[in-house]
Amino acid sequence: MPCRVTRTTLRSMTHLPPPAEELRLLDAELRQLDARRSQLLTRRAWLVAALQQTQQQPRPWASAQPPITAPPRPETAAPSVQNVLLVLGGVLLTLAAAVFTLVSWGQMGIAGRALVLGAVTLATLAAPVALLKRGLRSTAESVAGLGLALTVLDAYALHAAALSWTDGTGYAAAASAVLAAAWSAYGLLPVTSALRLPLPSALAAAQFPLLLSALAADASPYTITAALLVTAGLDAVAVARLAAGAVRITAVVGAYGTGGWGVLGAGWLSLTAGGPGDASRAGALLLLAAAIALGAAWRGPGVGHGLGLAITAGLLVVAALGGVARSGLPSEWVVPAHLAVGVALLAAVRAGRLPGAMRTGFAWASGAVQALAVLWTLPVVAVVLLGPAGWLGRVWSGAPSDARAAVLVEAPWPPDAVVAPVVLVGVAAVLALAVRAQVWRPRGRLGALGLLWATALILPAVLEIPYGAGLLVLGVMTAAALYACRVTASAAQVTALVLALVTAVGLTLVSLASQSATLAVLSGLTVLFAAASWRADVAPFTAPAALVYAAALASASGAAADWPAARTALLVLLVPAAAALLAARLGASRATVPVEAVGAALGVFAVALAVTDPPMLALVLALCGVIAAGTALRAERRAVGYAATALFVLASWVRLAAWDVGTPEAYTLPVTVPALLVGALRRRRDPQASSWTAYGPGLAATLVPSLVAAWADPHWTRPLLLGVAALLITLLGARHHLGAPLVLGGSALSLVTLHELAPYVVQVTGALPRWAPPALAGLLLLALGATYEQRIRDVRRVREVLGRMN
Repeated sequence: MPCRVTRTTLRSMTHLPPPAEELRLLDAELRQLDARRSQLLTRRAWLVAALQQTQQQPRPWASAQPPITAPPRPETAAPSVQNVLLVLGGVLLTLAAAVFTLVSWGQMGIAGRALVLGAVTLATLAAPVALLKRGLRSTAESVAGLGLALTVLDAYALHAAALSWTDGTGYAAAASAVLAAAWSAYGLLPVTSALRLPLPSALAAAQFPLLLSALAADASPYTITAALLVTAGLDAVAVARLAAGAVRITAVVGAYGTGGWGVLGAGWLSLTAGGPGDASRAGALLLLAAAIALGAAWRGPGVGHGLGLAITAGLLVVAALGGVARSGLPSEWVVPAHLAVGVALLAAVRAGRLPGAMRTGFAWASGAVQALAVLWTLPVVAVVLLGPAGWLGRVWSGAPSDARAAVLVEAPWPPDAVVAPVVLVGVAAVLALAVRAQVWRPRGRLGALGLLWATALILPAVLEIPYGAGLLVLGVMTAAALYACRVTASAAQVTALVLALVTAVGLTLVSLASQSATLAVLSGLTVLFAAASWRADVAPFTAPAALVYAAALASASGAAADWPAARTALLVLLVPAAAALLAARLGASRATVPVEAVGAALGVFAVALAVTDPPMLALVLALCGVIAAGTALRAERRAVGYAATALFVLASWVRLAAWDVGTPEAYTLPVTVPALLVGALRRRRDPQASSWTAYGPGLAATLVPSLVAAWADPHWTRPLLLGVAALLITLLGARHHLGAPLVLGGSALSLVTLHELAPYVVQVTGALPRWAPPALAGLLLLALGATYEQRIRDVRRVREVLGRMN
């Protein structure tokens, strides 16, 4: 087919307008779309405004319909409202009856009064029967409460009108008994047995007849206390017989209330008893309270309830028998007597017929008595342990006469302390023999060990044995405790170690009274703790203790030889040296770090001793540096080398200061030379290390102080030497391409040169005319401006070249 035929055919099949015509059509279509969009936006804005007005104003089409809202939620339930109303009504009626009885009673005759009160009371008490038949139980309870209150008013009215000649307290006792019986009968009637208020009210009223009767009869405090306890016993019987409910709760409250007051009264009577008779009566009351508690624990349900009552019963028995014994024994034997009764309670624990809760309660009561007895001995132990600290201010003032005088430096001796060992031994025996449980037996043995240690500690002071014998006892105790550290049980080992350390401290303090005793004790303790350090498990504690006592022995030996403190520091330094050797021998043992720490602390102590003598201080610092350098030879203690270097530098400085050397280079060169050597070693191991890190501190340590001194030195020797040294440092830095020597040496050389040429610069400046300095400044500024312009032009050229490349 020819090509022209194809073009003709395509033009006839597809109509494509010219570009100008198509552009015109597109513009027209876009104008229509813009107009339509404007109309839609206008309509949208009107609708938004209308909706906003509708939300602000009530809708007219909805005003005729009520709003649909959820019903309000009641805040209180109907039974609660009912109970509140009933209680409030009963209270108001009771108040009205009371006002009638108290105010309007006298306006009526005796017959009228009796008829009114009787009729109202009977009607009120009879109303609950009808209310219960109708099922109105809450209303019946409220009316019954009103009736019970009216009976109380009847009793008061009867006394005020007809029995005013009787004793008020006696009448109240009888009235409470009658009311308790009447309310009980009312609550037990078949027609009123459903009421829950009469029986608890009757039980509450029954708490007062015995107490009020005793008060009315002007009875003794013992009788009043007995009345309270008997009332509590009756309440306990009621608790055992009654089922759970309001009556039983009332009985429990009454039993604890009256019983608590009775126990307090009996305890007070026992404490204030003037003789065996009064103490016996008070003890009988306490035993009565214990019997009540024991009976309640036997019959009362609940393990916790029975356990608490059994503990109370046991403590009351101890208080009763101990109070009786207190009235006939000397004052120092009061605590042992109570302890004996408390230990006797353990016999009841072995009784198989008692319930488990009661036996446990007796055991706890016995433990509480023993704990209180041990607490009573604590002042004696505290005086024996802390009293010798007073010798710190009276060192070697003279040996005391006996062991008690050795501990009574400034503290008084506690009263009745003579029986403290008896108490401690008794409790220790109980812990060692009576504790049979598998879990508690190891703990009991540890407690017995601690109590026996306390006994041996205070026994020399209690018996007032000679001073030397007392020291020997403490030394034997320390050795025994260290020997006991051989046990494998961790708890026992820790206990023995603590006892050994505490005893050793007490022995050291007591020995400060005499010079010979101090030297002997410190020597013995050093040997004992060093020997105990062969065991790896206790070495972290005994090895540092041995070092401390060795340092104390060195100090005491120097003082005994009348050496000055600075000279004694040389003896003390033997201990840090030994610690460093011992730490190297121990290796990775757990005792290594404690030994090193104590050695470092003793080194500081030696430095403190020598601080008043500069030449000796320099020697001590140098020896400490030797010890530190030896420690740094170990691979894991390389960092100690820095401390060794610092100690050597300090030693040299102190030595120079002692020689009155004022040249700064003498102080700085001992720092610079080791620092440069260390830097060179570091650069050899790590060629990539910065010269500023390797050589900068060492160079600056000498260049900066020497430069300051050179600027203030009027002579030429120091500047010349400093300049030569700076020149050499600069050349070395340039030769080896090191930044720190180059910069520091060049800076020092420039400053030294400036210092030396400064007079000549001043002379030249004075010879110049006044216009020369401003002219030179102007030339400098012109040169800078020309340089700046040249740089800007070069930047523009580079920019143009880059633009042509694009």
